[in-house]
Amino acid sequence: MGYQAGCQPDRPYNELPLLPPKMDVETNRILKRAIAANRALAELKGLGKTIPNQTILINSLILQEAKASSEIENVITTNDALFKAFTAKTGQIDPATKEVLRYREALWQGFGTLRKMNILNTNLFVSIVQTIKKNEAGIRKTPGTVISNSSTGEVIYTPPDGEKIIRDKLKNLEDYIHDEDKIDPLIRMAVIHYQFEAIHPFSDGNGRTGRIINILYLVLCGLLELPVLYLSKAIIQDKQEYYTLLRQVTEKGKWEPWILFMLEAIRHSAEFSRNQVVSILHLMQETVEKAKRELPPRVFSKELIELLFHQPYCKIGFLVDSGIASRNIASNYLRELERIGILKKESVGKETLYLNWKLFDILSGRESFMQ
Repeated sequence: MGYQAGCQPDRPYNELPLLPPKMDVETNRILKRAIAANRALAELKGLGKTIPNQTILINSLILQEAKASSEIENVITTNDALFKAFTAKTGQIDPATKEVLRYREALWQGFGTLRKMNILNTNLFVSIVQTIKKNEAGIRKTPGTVISNSSTGEVIYTPPDGEKIIRDKLKNLEDYIHDEDKIDPLIRMAVIHYQFEAIHPFSDGNGRTGRIINILYLVLCGLLELPVLYLSKAIIQDKQEYYTLLRQVTEKGKWEPWILFMLEAIRHSAEFSRNQVVSILHLMQETVEKAKRELPPRVFSKELIELLFHQPYCKIGFLVDSGIASRNIASNYLRELERIGILKKESVGKETLYLNWKLFDILSGRESFMQ
């Protein structure tokens, strides 16, 4: 994970080189791939502006990113459990789902802080990890943190040790993040992500914090307006290569393969996210037309249909809170939407939820109805 000839996996890597890297990170291959990744991101950003209410993206796509990023760390939940837990007032939420919901909260809080301060710094990193882990942990103060093979127990990497050393390296990382030289921001993001992983400043939660920093950095640079890039999906599909290439930077100083991998992950993620947004837009239009045709005029409104896309599950309280209908009338509206097949009713604890099942299928990768 810095580069030092003969880096020893079982010794703290206090010699992790400071940024910028000494080697060329703008090779022809890297620059060519950066162009494709930038183009895909620009298309996603432009398309996002066409969504009538961007809450749709925030709730749905950020939850998907939270799920995938947590899965990389073997925190596993299902789409159904996740969306139900996000919607229902229930204490019956399993620990993995709670942790994924905290990731979503951390990403959203980080985004809010970034909009106010326009800076990514150590205090924000600490705030993110504390939200993910729901504790007061900060920068590592005690030795003993290692990265090891989960199957064999073999130590693969020992990050820098000592709070002052860690803070100094994080300060260098902050300076690099905000450096105004002309390196393409996506190339810089790949370097930032490597360096944060190599510093490994926390006892736990580093991977998820680092992936949130990726998204926030793209917002900081103006490449995204909302933190809706589903980047962790591309990483989890090539999880082994992701970790192998991280190690090759550390052990052999091989920056190019790592940066190429991250640029391709950005391109792939932007295209995937864009396709999801297109599918959601198509489904919204299809749903508006169906509802206009089949609902009684007293029930139909565009505001009601848009509300069904804020997240896959809806409930009476959502209609009441948004001012669409009183409680009794809201119940009638949802039953009408169920009658014409737009929603499906489910019970969760003592609550009744209504699933926008076609939206759920899009977010779960099952889009056959759109073909």
